[in-house]
Amino acid sequence: MTIGIIIGVVIGLIVGVFGSLTILRSTLAQKSKTMMQEAQEALKKANEDAELIKKEKILQAKEKFLQLKSEHEQMVNEKNQQIAAADNRIKQKETVLNQKLEEVNRKNQENTVLREDLTKRIEANKVKQSELDKQTATQKAKLEAIAELTTQQAKEQLIDLMQEEAKADAMVLVNDIINEAKNTAAAEAKKIVIKSVQRLGVEAALENAVSVFNIENEEMKGRIIGREGRNIRSLESLCGVDIIIDDSPDAILISSFDPIRREITRQSLLKLVTDGRIHPARIEEVVAKTKKNIEQEIAEIGKRTCIDLGIHNLPNDLMRIVGKMRYRSSYGQNLLQHSKEVANLCAIMAAELGLNPKIAKRAGLLHDIGKVPDVESDLPHAILGAKLAEQFKERPEIINAIGAHHDEMEMDNLYAPLVQVCDAISGARPGARREVIEAYTKRLQDLENIALTYPGVVKTFAIQAGRELRVIVGAEKVTDEQATQISFDLSKKIQNEMTYPGQIKITVIRETRSVNFAR
Repeated sequence: MTIGIIIGVVIGLIVGVFGSLTILRSTLAQKSKTMMQEAQEALKKANEDAELIKKEKILQAKEKFLQLKSEHEQMVNEKNQQIAAADNRIKQKETVLNQKLEEVNRKNQENTVLREDLTKRIEANKVKQSELDKQTATQKAKLEAIAELTTQQAKEQLIDLMQEEAKADAMVLVNDIINEAKNTAAAEAKKIVIKSVQRLGVEAALENAVSVFNIENEEMKGRIIGREGRNIRSLESLCGVDIIIDDSPDAILISSFDPIRREITRQSLLKLVTDGRIHPARIEEVVAKTKKNIEQEIAEIGKRTCIDLGIHNLPNDLMRIVGKMRYRSSYGQNLLQHSKEVANLCAIMAAELGLNPKIAKRAGLLHDIGKVPDVESDLPHAILGAKLAEQFKERPEIINAIGAHHDEMEMDNLYAPLVQVCDAISGARPGARREVIEAYTKRLQDLENIALTYPGVVKTFAIQAGRELRVIVGAEKVTDEQATQISFDLSKKIQNEMTYPGQIKITVIRETRSVNFAR
């Protein structure tokens, strides 16, 4: 029973599957037929659309061709018109050129005629010039025979005569100009200088190269020397000085060209003597502290100097250089005192002359900073000072005034000669500087020897401490005009070749004496 049911079910399933397949096949055949019909209709429609598009494109291409053809024909017409216009212009230019060529040919013919005429005239002039040269030579020979001089000799005599007259006239003119300048400028210059000097009062104390350190007794002197001199050798090597201990009672001499070293040594000795502990280690410690204190003191001196003079915005390093001037001297004159004096003189004179007193005072204070550089140099102190000022970005006027105050640079502003004059006034003031007797006598001898090199000079005398040079010339060898020339040339030569404070007056004396005896 059960098997029959199963078989019946299986048979039913198989019949159902075959039936389903049959139905599915008929359905697919029907759909395929429908799709074929749709595809044929779509293809037909596509062919119709393609034909329509083809016709439209052909029509558009024809229209584009006609348009391009029309534009090409128009362009060809324009080119033809341009070519025709160019041909017309060329024909016109050709006509003008032909006319000009005809005119040039005509002028060439005229020039040929003129050239021939000119050639004939030149030949005629050559003949006349030849005859004139012959006549001139004949007359020249007659004149030379009459004058007993050749033409060259006559020319040389005439040139010499004219040179002598020109020199005499020039010296007269120079004297007139110099006298006029002296008359107009001397009074005003004297007034300015006198006013400036009167308004400035400074000390005239001289500096030297030796400092004296006083001690209480001879026992302290022995302690300073130390066992086998080790203390004094240590102090000398650390400070760079010579310590002289002689038979002078209660005194030690400190010798050095550098005042800063002398001051460091003096203060170190004072601290050592006060403390009582004197040995090499203690000396080294005290000297190091003293050097530091001196550096601080130098900076304070530079700052205080700028405040006293009313100079602002000076760099700290430059103020320190100004402070170092306190421990430098020039010919015995304290450099800081000299620079302050020059600064005040410059400010006073600048105010009198209508210049800026602040710039003048700043240039006057800094004019000798080249004498106290941090690093020694072979350059002159004026040039070195100008380089230092340029390094600290000072004004160009101040840089030039510093570099030119000894004529080692060309002056390009009015502050430079002002600083030079004030420097000379400060240095030449009586008592300001100590001058070595050998240098003084050598300068006087050089003055007299320079004057003796001129022809006609008989005797020379340097008088008034070298402020005046009197030159006696022979009356039979030198004329009045030549005496004036000698005075002028000598003043220029001394100014260019010698260094001296202030100014030197040159007096040339030409004297004629007639002596007879009545017996």
